[in-house]
Amino acid sequence: MTTYQALESVKTEEENILSIVEKNVDELPEGDLLIKVSYSSLNYKDAMSASGMPGVTRNYPHTPGIDAVGEIDRSSNKKFKEGDKVIVTGYDLGMNTAGGFGQYIRVPAEWATPLPNGLSESESMSLGTAGLTAGLSVLALETYRGAQGVQETKSIVTGATGGVGSIALMLLSKLDSKVTAITGKKEQIDFLTGLGASEVILREDLPEIARKPIGKSIWDLGVDVASGDLLTMLLTSLTPGGAVACSGLVGGPSFESSIFPFILRGNALLGIDSVEIPLKQKSEIWEKFSSDWKLDLAELTKEVSLDGLENEIEKILQGNQVGRILVNLT
Repeated sequence: MTTYQALESVKTEEENILSIVEKNVDELPEGDLLIKVSYSSLNYKDAMSASGMPGVTRNYPHTPGIDAVGEIDRSSNKKFKEGDKVIVTGYDLGMNTAGGFGQYIRVPAEWATPLPNGLSESESMSLGTAGLTAGLSVLALETYRGAQGVQETKSIVTGATGGVGSIALMLLSKLDSKVTAITGKKEQIDFLTGLGASEVILREDLPEIARKPIGKSIWDLGVDVASGDLLTMLLTSLTPGGAVACSGLVGGPSFESSIFPFILRGNALLGIDSVEIPLKQKSEIWEKFSSDWKLDLAELTKEVSLDGLENEIEKILQGNQVGRILVNLT
């Protein structure tokens, strides 16, 4: 009988209570692959699930964690064998399927992609879904621009101290884009400059959001995790032919816009889904991060064990997370 430790969220009438519990692998859902998890990561969606926010996870008690990397312990699928190292992100992992905040997961083979050569287990989870989302955003912008690519452009990244924003900033800078970082954290200006920002603008210093349909052309490209007023500002501030890749809603689920940026400047709003996309697209991003897009993630990453995870969940819910949280389950 194989037992393991997991962070479990239990829903009560007043709140969700988090605790580390011992579980048996026989309690895991059916699936092709039993995976011994070495690392996971903390994303905002994990914090929403852990805290019991409506519409995220249906059934409790529950083990969150939408990311996991580890070694296959048992496989009933011919594509994988015992000892293979794989990455699992998104789909239903950590939502209604026991997730990566446990030392074992069991999932369908269709959710798993081999860990690429050139990317360590800890590096893959320092990236996690946040890195995957940032990579998909940058790839969408590259594809949109075609042969021009993103080099020698002026770009802007909102939520730049968070997981998606910080990795998007690093990646765009690596690809020779001049990046403006937007943040509400004055004390993190030096941190963002160190990641590669050419300019850091505090949210409080942004001009009042213009309620006119189109404004001054400033940026060629944008990566937005906020939506709301920030996305409104970005769409009115793009240069002709510019585009924004949007993947989040921390500023709210709606924003104001008009048709004018799209028909007068040929601008585009590119939606990014990193959860339900085909596995082949996820694998392409992981391969890029293992080679052409290789990043030094040391300054970006804080490592914690299961014992330290509850404190980090509180931080991310309060908007105080900086960089990435790597969860060590070994």
